Amino acid sequence: MIKRLAKCIREYKTPTIMTPVFVVGEVIMEVVIPLLMASLIDNGINVGGDEGMNYIIKMGVALLVAACISMFFGGVAGRTCAVASAGFAKNLRHDMFHRIQNYAFSNIDKFSTASLVTRLTTDVNNVQQSFMMIIRMAVRSPMMFVFSFVFAFGINARLASVFLCVVPFLLLGMFLIIRKAHPLFKRVFKTYDKLNSIVEENVRGIRVVKSFNRQKFETDKFQEISGSIYNDFVKAEKTIAFNAPLMQMSVYLCTILISWFGAKLIVDTGATELTTGELMSLFTYTAQLLNSLMFVSMIFVMMTMSKASAERIVEVLDEKSDITEIENAVQTVKDGSVEFENVDFSYSKNADKLCLDNINISIASGETIGVIGGTGSSKSTFVQLIPRLYDVIGGSVKVGGTDVRDYSIEALRNEVAMVLQKNVLFSGTIKENLRWGKENATDEEIIKACKLACADEFIEKFPDKYDTYIEQGGANVSGGQKQRLCIARALLKKPKILILDDSTSAVDTATDSKIRKAFREEIPETTKIIIAQRVSSVQDADRIIVLDDGRISAVGNHDELLETSSIYREVYESQVKGGDDNG
Repeated sequence: MIKRLAKCIREYKTPTIMTPVFVVGEVIMEVVIPLLMASLIDNGINVGGDEGMNYIIKMGVALLVAACISMFFGGVAGRTCAVASAGFAKNLRHDMFHRIQNYAFSNIDKFSTASLVTRLTTDVNNVQQSFMMIIRMAVRSPMMFVFSFVFAFGINARLASVFLCVVPFLLLGMFLIIRKAHPLFKRVFKTYDKLNSIVEENVRGIRVVKSFNRQKFETDKFQEISGSIYNDFVKAEKTIAFNAPLMQMSVYLCTILISWFGAKLIVDTGATELTTGELMSLFTYTAQLLNSLMFVSMIFVMMTMSKASAERIVEVLDEKSDITEIENAVQTVKDGSVEFENVDFSYSKNADKLCLDNINISIASGETIGVIGGTGSSKSTFVQLIPRLYDVIGGSVKVGGTDVRDYSIEALRNEVAMVLQKNVLFSGTIKENLRWGKENATDEEIIKACKLACADEFIEKFPDKYDTYIEQGGANVSGGQKQRLCIARALLKKPKILILDDSTSAVDTATDSKIRKAFREEIPETTKIIIAQRVSSVQDADRIIVLDDGRISAVGNHDELLETSSIYREVYESQVKGGDDNG
């Protein structure tokens, strides 16, 4: 895990390495200062007179220089530490986001949206804080501990042995605290995923919440999960809270013992084995030594919190896309023909039931194909295999006579435009949204695509026309307008295959008819696959595929299916009858 995260340091290796170097310089100066203080007391204050005053001035200058050097090293270490940790977090977010962008749909299905957001924000922040402490405090504290220990033993080994009695007790307490706190923090971050999921769901569906007057229900649901996080955090913080009194007790115990035995040693030996200045320096080393242990415990606490975050980040970074390219992948799609050969598919590799079972169908380039079937008949799954959003588990899907797995993913998807069942628009102007289909599309190309999709009818009525700002998710346009903009965006790609996954369900039948007429007249060479719930949307297609429970039930044109397919005839008659009743 550490090796995987360390790869994200990259261009910030220099500040990462230099931070510990500057910290070592800072620590050396800090442990030298007590020695200078001891010398000042013993050879300056205790001596007195002009000689003593001269020595005090000399050592005072030395103390000032040492303090300035320590401050310089500390300041530079703080700056390089900030640069290294911020850069590490930036690379971490970049690598995670880049990895997510390259996931197959099957990989994305493993993580919830809320979980990915938490991992990119809260988890990265936790790991960043730990990284900052590792390259600075995790170097400073052990170094301070070692140097203080060595210098204290150098002054008086018998008196410094007090530390050997206190330190094991302190380390045992820290171990027990961390052992109990880690599972609690791990549980908290999983609960954060649920919290983010509830917030995201509520914000997205706020209109439904208000229309059904369910604000109290949503508030109670939020308070329940928020309370769960609060309770876990309180338990974890209560456990960690024992760290401070444990540390203070250790410091006070050491101070009392050193004061008692040190004063007794000075009096008994007449300051031959231990001087007053050395005793004062031992007090300083006691504080430095035990404070360094306290910081070590803080580091372990932070690492305990971030360990769960680091594991979740590595899960994202180590997740390999289920869809990969072969070497020397085909870069050109010859035409828009599509062929399914004995295709089996399931979203779960261990599923007992297949979503698509033994699908065999050939679609000629330029042909218009309708796909119809009941809810759950796998219509969307059928078309998602063409641009290789998922891979088949049996058989093959061919586009332009070549298996889709042999294509470069970019080359294949550039030639297949898909308007999904759930239309998505991004915040920005209409032009900016449409140019997702073609980055360098001219205004003339945009207008032409909008006319084909019958989107120009409402765009021209906006005050800012094509520069009209679209809110996030297309909140300020209707469902039908959103669908037509998405169709126009797909048409700008000028694809060899155009897939409409129930993409005209929100437009009226007259507009639907205009769109289909424009397709026939303006893009006859493009293969068009239209999934629809309305028979009227597909009845003029060259052929119609009737799907039933993941299998092809019948194939033919409208008239043929009325004669041969009971499913198609039933759907048609129910819609015609419904239309008559509504009339």
